[in-house]
Amino acid sequence: MSQNTFQLLFAQNIQFDISLMTEIVGNLTYLALAAIALWGAYCVLTVWRRIGQLNFKRESQQYDFLAAMHQCYLAGDIDAIRNECQGDKRAVPQLVVIALKNMPLPAAKLRDLLIERFRRDVLVEIDYHTNWVHTVIKSAPMLGLFGTVLGMMGAFSKLGAQTRVEPTMLASDIMFALITTAIGLTIAVPLIFATASLSNRTAKLEDYVSSAIVNIVEWIH
Repeated sequence: MSQNTFQLLFAQNIQFDISLMTEIVGNLTYLALAAIALWGAYCVLTVWRRIGQLNFKRESQQYDFLAAMHQCYLAGDIDAIRNECQGDKRAVPQLVVIALKNMPLPAAKLRDLLIERFRRDVLVEIDYHTNWVHTVIKSAPMLGLFGTVLGMMGAFSKLGAQTRVEPTMLASDIMFALITTAIGLTIAVPLIFATASLSNRTAKLEDYVSSAIVNIVEWIH
């Protein structure tokens, strides 16, 4: 066997190995992109739904609720306040229940307690899912770039293994490189806008709760 024949067989074997590797890893890349896209969408929907459950739709509704609770408190009807708030899953009614259980505390300590409970019970959960969304935003383009590199490896392996390569032989690898890049960006860009919307909703929730805590502490003390 001549040296040129050996080199040709060796190059063909390398091409086969790389083509097989790029096909397997390419399919795994598609699966990974689909998985993180679903996870990112799930986290966005979870946070959106959770904030909707915790917050009043309008500030006037929260004001009316607190005013009604204040009137019950002035009338000494604590049981009515508990009954009204007990089954309400929104953040402010739950904070009212906590405040009633800790009425003997000084105003400053009661305020700090309510803020701490809100952060621990509400914001930590929201931050957990929001951080995952940020992770998906960062990882999706990186996976797309990985697919780009993988596709170019497949294309260059075909170029190096044969003296004459038809453009159609390179099309699948180049198409894979471009598709994965496009998918990565398609995942990341909408999630960027989604996180901006979630940040606004979270900030609105914090503003409403902060205002409510001030009112609760004022009419208890």
